Amino acid sequence: VGLPLQAGPPALRGGSAEVGGGASSLLVAMAVGVGLGVAAAARSPPGTPTVEPLKIRQRPRRNRKMQAIRDTVAETSLTAANLIQPIFVHDAPADEPIPSMPGVSRISLESGLLPFVERAVRAGVHRVVIFPKTPESVKSGSGEESFNPAGLAQRAIAKIKAAFPEVMVFTDVALDPYNSLGHDGIVRSDGVVMNDETIHQLCKQAVSQAQAGADCVSPSDMMDGRIGAIRDALDAAGFQHVSIMAYTAKYASSFYGPFRDALDSAPASLEGWQVPKDKRTYQQDPSNVREALREARLDEEEGADIMMVKPAVAYLDVIRALRENTTLPIAAYHVSGEYAMIKAAAERGWLDERRAVLETLTGIRRAGADVILTYFATTVGEWIRQGHGPEH
Repeated sequence: VGLPLQAGPPALRGGSAEVGGGASSLLVAMAVGVGLGVAAAARSPPGTPTVEPLKIRQRPRRNRKMQAIRDTVAETSLTAANLIQPIFVHDAPADEPIPSMPGVSRISLESGLLPFVERAVRAGVHRVVIFPKTPESVKSGSGEESFNPAGLAQRAIAKIKAAFPEVMVFTDVALDPYNSLGHDGIVRSDGVVMNDETIHQLCKQAVSQAQAGADCVSPSDMMDGRIGAIRDALDAAGFQHVSIMAYTAKYASSFYGPFRDALDSAPASLEGWQVPKDKRTYQQDPSNVREALREARLDEEEGADIMMVKPAVAYLDVIRALRENTTLPIAAYHVSGEYAMIKAAAERGWLDERRAVLETLTGIRRAGADVILTYFATTVGEWIRQGHGPEH
């Protein structure tokens, strides 16, 4: 404090600048405290050429030179407020690990659900989405269990809202967890997934979830016209305040495998029934982006409050396209396969898990997503609280 600047050491030849002359101030640090003296001059490795400084007016690296300036000019942020925590819930006395999703379990409604949500809340994550693992015994071809007032999803919603009224509960609206054939809609014997008949069931499901206390229903089925029909059904039942997060651009992706393991919801077979082996007649073609814009226009017109792209990482261009063509918030689902890839590489020591996760989620935000559904949500919230958030 109040120390005079001292002359630097003799000139170091062989560097990009010599100590002494006009460049010395770049290499000699000021004293950092009383009695500490002057920091040693920076040295270049042997063989570094001596050159005159180039006359470069614009040097972008000036805005990267230290943490303080990088934080100041960072264009994208990632906070716990940007995250939704998915929860797989089952009607069993204990949590059950999912082998294809290391670190993720089916959470026991009885003993595990409230502690799981409490941990998320402590991490600053106040948004969850419920995915029930429906017992096989109550599944059917038309999915009536989806709107059972005493169903697993409905009980989970009510339990969370009773204990944590400030938590925003999202739900999944689709028939696949309840359909004995594993599809998002009712399957006819000739293999056609029935659109309008499915929507009839989805409307009853959405209203049932709202009655249980859901704050936002999320149709993931990809039937034509379902957003408008669900909006009308909610309004008619007095739930004008319940939001809709539409799975606007849900692709027929290969990255859903672990999710289907978690819920046992993959397409099944039935003797005498032509069951489609995949969901390509209603989920979008991975090669298309203009189709997503068409779906977005329809969902917005029909009353969606938030529009989602699923999966996220392989579809960043779709996230950006929706962001540039609507004023609605955009969600992106960092899906089970994307989660599993990071976990598998990290377990083998091939990636630094924390840095890979934060970089991935920041990239999804940079593409235009306002909110991200991710199985890492609570963990990321904890990292941020501990001061280990994204590095700039």
